[in-house]
Amino acid sequence: MDVAIIGLAQSGKTTVFNALTKGRGAPTGGGGPGGEMHVGVVKVPDPRLVILEEMYHPQKVVNAEITYWDLPGAEDPTKSQGIGGRHKNILQSADAFLVVVRTFTDPSVHNPTGGVDAARDVSAMFDELAFSDLEVMERAVERQDDAIKKAKPAERQALGRHLDAVKKAKTALEAGIPLRRQELSPSEAEFLAAYQLLTAKPVIVAFNTDESGPDVLVSQLGLEDSVTQELGEVSLCGKLEEDLALMSDEEDAFFREELGVGEPATFRVINVSYGTLGLISFLTVGEDEVRAWTIPADLPAQQAAGAVHSDFTRGFIRAEVIPYDDLVRCGGISQGRKEGVLRSEGKTYPVKDGDVINFLINV
Repeated sequence: MDVAIIGLAQSGKTTVFNALTKGRGAPTGGGGPGGEMHVGVVKVPDPRLVILEEMYHPQKVVNAEITYWDLPGAEDPTKSQGIGGRHKNILQSADAFLVVVRTFTDPSVHNPTGGVDAARDVSAMFDELAFSDLEVMERAVERQDDAIKKAKPAERQALGRHLDAVKKAKTALEAGIPLRRQELSPSEAEFLAAYQLLTAKPVIVAFNTDESGPDVLVSQLGLEDSVTQELGEVSLCGKLEEDLALMSDEEDAFFREELGVGEPATFRVINVSYGTLGLISFLTVGEDEVRAWTIPADLPAQQAAGAVHSDFTRGFIRAEVIPYDDLVRCGGISQGRKEGVLRSEGKTYPVKDGDVINFLINV
């Protein structure tokens, strides 16, 4: 999973990035006027893998991973400046956006907006994404109009439906409705998917607070429901989390207990990200490898098999499935089979979080 971290200048984006990646991110050699771009890979914590490692003693344990991209901040929240070049390519390829919003009041960190206003800053970032999509839709209308004029009569009906989908999305964007909240038919959604529109992406808002809080909720901002519905949200103190993340694990745990901070921001952001995107992990076990695989919840078993290898989808026969808790209780798959908790499932079985699966294939 790839998550792009975006926000206004001086919102604490890079501080949050460092907290999430434990300072292990690397510059990418790009960035532009707003600053340098960074990328970092984070292993998704999964206590189940620790237990399975003790059971199977595999050659390696592979956690699911999230790649975070820290993009330069937008400079002026009062006007849309457009998103282009490499930044837009990264945003288009991302699975979700983590929008960092400043709510901390530290006077030593310059605030180019003149003061803390979470509602204004959230709106500014969403407007930036919408403005980018509107530019794409305006060009698409022109191209589709031109294509219809030049098309053969037999081709015009399909092109007309494509144009109607583009105009419908454009009108809704102009009304402030992001693509992820628009009511689209399957064919309209298929037409629009080719444009990789930014407002189609899931969004998590990270409120970067003072050390003493308070936590902020999206519902407190007074924004339109069409914008805020289905948003993920989390509050964290980026500076404190960065300081703790750069310590050893032992020091981190000690100071968290002393300060009453709770679990690391990485855990909270990952949990919110999985929930917002509707993701789960299924597990595979063996002497060679124990591994977690990230997929959408209730993905059919045949499609889930493709996460392991694309050939598994084509050659899928069936899936042997045992829930993680049953596997641990039984002490192994053989005992699970004896107790009847190891099931044989077909291609349409909706995979659940914590399913331990062995795919039987013919390739």
